[in-house]
Amino acid sequence: MTDHVRYTAADHIAVITLARPPLNAFSIGFLDEILKALRDAAADPDVRVVVLASGIAEMFCAGLDLDIILGSDDATIRDFLNRLYVELWDVQRNMGKPTIAAVDGAARGGGMTLAISCDMIIAGETASFGYPEINLALPPAIHFAHLHRIIGRYRAFDLLFTARTFDAHEALDLGLASRLAPRALPEAMDAARLIAAKSPAATAFSRAAFHREADRDYTDAVARAVDDFCKLATSPDAQEGLRAFLERRKPEWPGA
Repeated sequence: MTDHVRYTAADHIAVITLARPPLNAFSIGFLDEILKALRDAAADPDVRVVVLASGIAEMFCAGLDLDIILGSDDATIRDFLNRLYVELWDVQRNMGKPTIAAVDGAARGGGMTLAISCDMIIAGETASFGYPEINLALPPAIHFAHLHRIIGRYRAFDLLFTARTFDAHEALDLGLASRLAPRALPEAMDAARLIAAKSPAATAFSRAAFHREADRDYTDAVARAVDDFCKLATSPDAQEGLRAFLERRKPEWPGA
């Protein structure tokens, strides 16, 4: 257990609970805590399935702390994105056991990145989803790498460029959610117990083969996503978008 991440393991299932009030927004330290918990689960030979959930009511994860970008230089932003895009991807890919995101409440931006890094997403009735980056003049860069593969080119463009929020029922219809339940965590635990009862060796081997076939060229796409985000994040438009959001006003785009 760390300051903002709770880790428990029992009956071959590890549960990683995010608890950084009020929004589970990513600071660099918080993201490091999540990565450590995932690595701990990967290293535990008794753990066969990992469940990622939130301990904050009505909030799965709001994405990144805007302070990471506001007034920051390229190196600072790149350091954070290497954790969120590259390290998270590497940890999940090399986990050796399935991971399930139990999404109750809101998942936005980087919160979507965290959820989609898992092998399954189970949505509760209160779940809502969205990609708000472009509202802040930021590119939803990592989502360019995978979202069209999941839901198709035109629906992905719709979500990423309108930045509209959508509910758990639409997420299920789109194929972003594996299942819909009144509450995500109990359903995720049920799924985890089913998987944990299988042969660990067969599950690990099959998961590696699944990722190999499903994620061809994804590593290169992640690297490009880091570059794309950094190019725009330090721009005048992005800095204005962030300030306007924090000040609760309409942005005045310098680029216009």
